[in-house]
Amino acid sequence: MDGHSILVVEDNPDDQVLAVRALKSASENSPVIVLEDGQEALDFLFGDDARHPCKDLDSLGLVLLDVKLPKVSGLEVLKGIRSSPLTNWLPVVMVTSSDEPADLLDAYRLGANSFITKPINYREFTEQMKLLARYWLFVNKVPKAGAVRSFK
Repeated sequence: MDGHSILVVEDNPDDQVLAVRALKSASENSPVIVLEDGQEALDFLFGDDARHPCKDLDSLGLVLLDVKLPKVSGLEVLKGIRSSPLTNWLPVVMVTSSDEPADLLDAYRLGANSFITKPINYREFTEQMKLLARYWLFVNKVPKAGAVRSFK
């Protein structure tokens, strides 16, 4: 799936930079799209956002979603992704600095594919992002959005 976009929804500018750098080193051909809050993510996925790369979700291969986001929480964004047949197949990895058991449980109840806690150490964070990108973009297989729509 090299070449598929990675959507990163993260409000911390430092974590944005680190994530983009690590993801790009894991997959040079996968564009990384960064959004800063949950409402932006919902608009990007479901609205008429002019920044949407091609108005078709076939190019999206992975969503990395922070739990604690401004405007709309990451858990609410996850709920929106899972409630739409256009996006309910998308791999969503919750990435958070929270280690609250309730966040972990809620994320899995809402359909997260994975839940990781951001390491504080720069090297560990970078390695974790590379590992995530390699697995979700090269090992994991997802259907194309067009195939999902035509299967209904």
